[in-house]
Amino acid sequence: MITRTEVLLTPAEFATLRGRDLSQAICVVFDVFRATSTMLAALSNGAASIHPVRDIATALEARKRDATVILAGERDGFRIGADRTGGIEFDLGNSPREFTRDRVDGRTVVMTTSNGTRALDACRGAAEVLATSFANLDATASWIRERRLPQLIVVCAGTLDHGSLEDTLGAGALVDRLWESIRGGWVDDAARTVREVFRANRDDLLPLAGSGRNGARLLGLPGLADDVPLCLVPDRFRFIARMGRDGLLRAERASD
Repeated sequence: MITRTEVLLTPAEFATLRGRDLSQAICVVFDVFRATSTMLAALSNGAASIHPVRDIATALEARKRDATVILAGERDGFRIGADRTGGIEFDLGNSPREFTRDRVDGRTVVMTTSNGTRALDACRGAAEVLATSFANLDATASWIRERRLPQLIVVCAGTLDHGSLEDTLGAGALVDRLWESIRGGWVDDAARTVREVFRANRDDLLPLAGSGRNGARLLGLPGLADDVPLCLVPDRFRFIARMGRDGLLRAERASD
């Protein structure tokens, strides 16, 4: 049984994970708009793995070691261009619609984003690390129940240095689906809060998520507005995105 559940709502809380014993913890990272949603899209279209890295320099080093990897990522919402790298254009940005089968099938994607990949990096000391979004909530919840580790930490990647509505809703949706498994243990106030926010808005997610700082900005940017409703579609995929000891995320089929 899960005996301790907590939710980290802002990027400022990432640093608190570094000094903690996470050997019995599952860390679940949400970056709904858009990193974890995009990672799931890539894996659904056959990407062999996703290598999330903290910064552009680390991504470029990965390309030097292996010229076959795909470089993907964003800064300020847009694909990383040569002006930020000293001359190398990234292959893809951070839209789930970009990661089509013809582009990613069988390939490793090295990815760096403003918040999501930093959140995943902060969790690397945990027993298990998952990248999650609305697209695989049921699969993630089922896997967590079966894994039976005592501690669950849901990490919201947020926007820049602040929390975000979309990640709050995603975290709340997961806590709600796990409620019968976690309610008998210690549940922090943040977990209770995100669940209540989700339950109050679960039939109308788009208006709330789209009114947030990140959602509103994406809706106003040419070519990116369609990402917002797509990232909120639940349970399109029946797999989890699990980080291996090598730091790579891979798709694993969840039990039905």
